[in-house]
This record gives sequence, structure tokens and C-alpha cells, in this order.
Amino acid sequence: MSPSKAFKTLLIYRIGATLSYQITMVAVGWHLYEITHSVISLGLIGLAELVPYFALALYSGHAVDHYSRKVISAIAAIIHVLVALFLCAIALDWVSPPVPLIYTAVGFIGIARALLRPSYQALFGQIIPREQLTKYMAYGNASFQICVVAGPGLGGLMIGFTNLTWTYALAAFCGLISLYGVTLIKAHREKSAQTTHFLKSFMQGFDYVRKHELILSTMALDMFAVLFGGAVSILPAFVSDVLHAGPEVLGILRAAPAAGSVLMGIYLATRPILNDSGKYLLFSVAGFGISIIGFGLSTHLWACAFFLFTSGCCDSISVVIRSSIVQLTTPDNMRGRISAINGIFIGSSNELGALESGIAASLLGLVPSIIFGGVATLAVVLITYKLAPNLHNFHIRDIT
Repeated sequence: MSPSKAFKTLLIYRIGATLSYQITMVAVGWHLYEITHSVISLGLIGLAELVPYFALALYSGHAVDHYSRKVISAIAAIIHVLVALFLCAIALDWVSPPVPLIYTAVGFIGIARALLRPSYQALFGQIIPREQLTKYMAYGNASFQICVVAGPGLGGLMIGFTNLTWTYALAAFCGLISLYGVTLIKAHREKSAQTTHFLKSFMQGFDYVRKHELILSTMALDMFAVLFGGAVSILPAFVSDVLHAGPEVLGILRAAPAAGSVLMGIYLATRPILNDSGKYLLFSVAGFGISIIGFGLSTHLWACAFFLFTSGCCDSISVVIRSSIVQLTTPDNMRGRISAINGIFIGSSNELGALESGIAASLLGLVPSIIFGGVATLAVVLITYKLAPNLHNFHIRDIT
């Protein structure tokens, strides 16, 4: 199978899973806020997803490096389907109490994510030739962000024009599409020369990251920037209390960052940043922080959407550069573990960022907490510049 055809089959898997996840999480956020009217309840969504994600992420990376990557991918898709169907039952009042059960369902989503990230990244690196990796990385990120645009938009519209039950049903259908995509993937896995004990395998992955300063610094930069600069988790409260709008507007604002990321991803696929990559990485994260500050200061829908859009553009640059570094510097027999560690850096920052945003909003107020996050992101860029002086002189062309 040619690289382009193999890439398309892999995308079906990822697109289905991403749509299922995005639709589900928009619905869960609205569902919980409708019941509790508490920003803390929105922040706890991130914690509920983070705990099982952490518990399984490292072992899933080990499993991806030693067992069938397709089977692991199929398990992730099946979990998405079952979780969405369970949430349907909650929305129909077939099971109760709703709040703890919703958080339980979110926990299983964390398990699915722990399996999906390393399996996808390992399969991606396995089927795409090294010399074409940066190009397909940009295309993959653009396709992913299209789903992040469509998912919240569909979720918000489905909630507004139908109800939560039909929204969760749509998420289940997308999960089935993901499972179908797994069956199309043609990737012949070379068996490991020996089976390594999990703890030893675990330490090999961490040692590899620790010894490669470039990987470590880019992971840390992105982790802390997302930790402080992520305002998406409290969007339901922002839409309701600041903009005084409904779920349709929530869908628009959830989709705005991804829309910017899609356009930037398409641009990067045709014009990859091979020179001065480190400088672009630092400037893109700084631009992300400035965009978050602008969003927090805005009180009109389209101003909010604009700043979230620009945050997505900046984030796309960061993602493509960081992902290219990880893929190009990691051997195939360690892709699962390094991807899992990368997922812990990035995934934990998303979930902890959701918790931080909820707590900060309750202590500082909704708008001040968003502005604080943007300022903290700028501080992270300055600290990274000082602690990793080689990063701003890095060029992707040097490792391709």
C-alpha cells in the first residue's frame, strides 16, 4: 500500500475517534453545567479524565511497542462507542445518579485516549517514509483539527436543536466509524527481539527523553503553556455568564481554535518550517498566550472567536514542530513509549489545565483567571528561552 493510501486509512481511525471524543466532551460539559451550574464541576471533568489516563498511559506505550498496534487501536475505538451509549442512557434517565456516572464515563474516555495516542503515533511513524514525515504530519494535524472544528460545532448544534440523547448517539456512531477504520489499516508489525519487563521498558523510555534535551524542552514548553493557557474547559461558563448565550455559541467558540489550526496546518503542509524551527516554536507559544489574554478581555462573540482562532493558528505551529521532532528522533521500537510519555506531558496539561482553570475561575473570577493564564504562558516562554538556549537555534532540516 502506498504511503498516501495507508495514511488515508489511518485517518479514518483517528477522525472517527476524534469526532466521537469532541462531540462527547461538548455534551458532557453542557450536561454537567446544566445540572450543577458550577465551574468547579467543569474543572473536575479534566481530573476525571486525567487519573485513568495517567494510570494506563505508560503501560499502553509499552504495549504498543510489544503487541499488536491494531488490536490496541480497536480497543480504544470500542471504548468510545460504549461510553457514548452509556451517556445516552444517563441522558434518558435510565440510570442514576447522573453526576457521578458522568464522571465515571469520562474516566473511561481517559482510558481510550491513553490507548489511542501511542497506537496512532506508532502506526503513523511505521507507515510514513521518513523523508515525507513532516508533510504528512502537517496534513494529519490539519485533518485532526478539522474534526476538532466539526465535533464541537456538531455537538453544540445537536444539543441546541435536538437533545443530549441524540448528541451522544452521534458520538457513538462516530466511534463505529473509527472501529471500521482500524480494520482498513495495513501495517505489518515487526516483533521485538525480546520481551522487556514493563518497569525496565518504562525506564528506557524516560531515559531516552531525558538524554535528548530537544525533546524534553519542547515537551515541557508545550505542557506548561497548555496548563496555564487553556481556557476551553470553562467555555460553557464563559458563554453562559459573560456572553449570555446558549449551546450554539458554545459550539462556535469551541470550534474557533481548531478552525485557525486547520488553516495553519494546511499552510504548513505546503510550506513546512524546516529552518529556524525553534524560533518559530517559541514565537508561536508566545502568540498563543497573547491570544488567550485578548480572549479574556473580549465581551463580544466575534472578538472572542477571533482571538480563539489566532490561538489555534499559533498552536498548530507548535504542534507540527514538536511532533516532527519527536517522530524524527525516535526509533520505531520505542515509538509507543515515547509517544505515551509525550502524551503524558501534553495530555496531563490539558486535564490539569481544565482543573486549574476551574479552580482559578472560582478564586479569581472567570475573566481574571483567563487573563492570568495568558500572562503565565508568556512567562513560560521566557523561562524556556533562558533554560534551553539551544532550542531557538534549532532547524528541523538538520535532522531530516
